[in-house]
Amino acid sequence: MTLHRRHLIQASLIACTVAASPVALAQSAYPNKPITVVVSYPPGGDTDAIARLFAERLSQRLKQTVLVENRPGAGGTIGNASVGRAAPDGYTLLFTPNPFTTAPMVMKLPPNASYDVLGGFEPIIKIATQPLVLVAHPSLGVKTIPEMINVAKGGKAMSYASPGAGSPMHVVAEWLNKSAGVKITHVPYRGVGPSVVDVVAGHVNTAWVTLGAVSQFTSNGRLVTLAIADARRSTLAPNVPTLVEAGYKDVVVGAWNGFFAPKGTPAAVVNMLNSHMNEILRMPDVVERLASFGALPAGGAPDVLAKTNASDYEVQGKLIADLGIRAD
Repeated sequence: MTLHRRHLIQASLIACTVAASPVALAQSAYPNKPITVVVSYPPGGDTDAIARLFAERLSQRLKQTVLVENRPGAGGTIGNASVGRAAPDGYTLLFTPNPFTTAPMVMKLPPNASYDVLGGFEPIIKIATQPLVLVAHPSLGVKTIPEMINVAKGGKAMSYASPGAGSPMHVVAEWLNKSAGVKITHVPYRGVGPSVVDVVAGHVNTAWVTLGAVSQFTSNGRLVTLAIADARRSTLAPNVPTLVEAGYKDVVVGAWNGFFAPKGTPAAVVNMLNSHMNEILRMPDVVERLASFGALPAGGAPDVLAKTNASDYEVQGKLIADLGIRAD
């Protein structure tokens, strides 16, 4: 081998090493320290519970600590925005329900407190879908949607709790208000958990929530289930009628949740996390736990979540504009 050729080979090897550093080397070592999963809602709701379920299973698979950190406030935008500003290294992740997409549309936030819904994050995986359910306190004296609407039209002051302004629960409730010609007052909370506490206590008449968050209270009679907002009855609650069956054929809104990472997180890290989480979603006990939260597993490639997020941005965004939904 000539000296000139040897120098060329050495130079090429050095160039490859430089090109691979530091990102490729960091990827090969990932994860070499604890991972934080941010939940933008308080403890006690199903979002928090599902996040902790996946953090535990992911920790077991990665042989690394995975912590859940609750950062509630401003309809979830505080925690969401903090992840959007985090280092894109795979060590800060966001687990969020779909108010991630819509909350910035209804919150009065300065630019430095908001985030780019479509371009500011790397989708990792869509974890599950959840039907939305309307429950009532027994003192209201109603058991069906028509009965509730008649009470509202009769002049009784009524309210509904939601986990926050811009949430799908907020959207479906205002859509029902408009379709039925009533005004049931919105009372926003900082998450599903607090809203459930207050409807069980009778501080609000009704609440739009997810099935798992109220199952113990509907089964013991402390809350009455009126309807779900899916187009068809849910396999998780086959006896609960839909708003469509009650005559509101267009009022259909669902919920989903998923994992995101800050924009720029290496594709190798995103794909590794996606692969592990898809495997977790196939575990029978995880499927059973999700059902207890009123959730059905989704999964798939990162672009499944990207497309869902983009679709909600368009469809829910139009509804929010048409219904004049704003932060209360």
